[in-house]
Amino acid sequence: MSDIRITRIAIHTYGHEVRDLGVDYNGFNHVYEPGARRTLTGNIVTIETSAGIRGEYAGGDDAAMTQIAGFAHYLIGRDPHQRELIFNDVKRANRKNDRFGMGPIDCCLWDIAGKLYGASVWQLLGGWKTRLPAYASTYHGDEQSDGLGSPEAFAAFGVQCRDMGYPGMKIHPWGNPDIRREVANVLAARRAVDDSFDLMLDPACEYNTFTDTLKVGRACDEARFLWLEDPMKDGGISIQAYRKLRQSIRTPIMIGEHTRGLETHIDLMAEEATDLIHVDPNYDMGITGCLKIAHAAEGFGLDVQLHAPGPAQRALMASIRNTNYYEMGLVHPRIGSAVRAPIYACDYRDGLDAVDRNGCVPVPTGPGLGVTYDWDWIDKHRVGGKTFV
Repeated sequence: MSDIRITRIAIHTYGHEVRDLGVDYNGFNHVYEPGARRTLTGNIVTIETSAGIRGEYAGGDDAAMTQIAGFAHYLIGRDPHQRELIFNDVKRANRKNDRFGMGPIDCCLWDIAGKLYGASVWQLLGGWKTRLPAYASTYHGDEQSDGLGSPEAFAAFGVQCRDMGYPGMKIHPWGNPDIRREVANVLAARRAVDDSFDLMLDPACEYNTFTDTLKVGRACDEARFLWLEDPMKDGGISIQAYRKLRQSIRTPIMIGEHTRGLETHIDLMAEEATDLIHVDPNYDMGITGCLKIAHAAEGFGLDVQLHAPGPAQRALMASIRNTNYYEMGLVHPRIGSAVRAPIYACDYRDGLDAVDRNGCVPVPTGPGLGVTYDWDWIDKHRVGGKTFV
């Protein structure tokens, strides 16, 4: 199998309309909006080989697809086994941007490897977990009377998720926040559930000042939150600011979603700016990049959390010791699973009701990443794409 070569790379862009999905005050965060209709797009990257094996991966935004176009010529004719060489070559070539394009490519290469050897990616990674505990990760707060429009609504949703089997919930609160409502939200959520149910808070870099962040952080201390994630408008990258925050509150801090690559994540850990590290195969140069960060964190005695749901995240979590939860997001009491495009032809799914009664999801066991795609649906809903040979 050593003479296998990459022969073609393709980007497949699809669109689908969803209902009851709008945006918040500045148009960046999706929120519940009854009666709204919104068209969402997604991308699937495929890599074909001379062996007739095709790697497939659904993920990556438009910026990532643009970056792939910049280095696709390098990949044609390469041996797909050589993931480490490809990783480092593309890393250097994309040193002037965020390297998002490498994530989907690396995941495709792992999918190829699994299919070539008839094994699941998580088995190739040395994995052993077959079911993964998931936490419910909410949509951002809205202003709807029947949505997540108040602390009481978030608290009630926490009870709903707990009763469904989830062991925890992460709150994405409101955009353009009223800090008093933010504090009330934290305290109301804890009052609604006992301490056996983990609660986390991700303001998504909305808080304007350190003082506002401190007020919410002290509420998280009182409510015994498991972590506080990316609260400040620094963008989740300031070593100095988060080290100071760690010195000021007891609640563990989690950042890393917005810093790119191994070295910057190690800087966060070495400078004691975070207690937990966020990694994402789309953001951190694929499965290979996430593994590097996870193993580095293991050496620091820290845990990593996989950002967002997906087959690559499940394969990674099944294979990493120092991780805790699968992020089932985004979920909402009024937004159903139809918000997710039906791109899979197998039984793989994410969504509020995708967990079992113990709040767990299965790890796909098929070859490669273990999922199959509904190419009839994808082709029917195609809105763009590009091929490189």
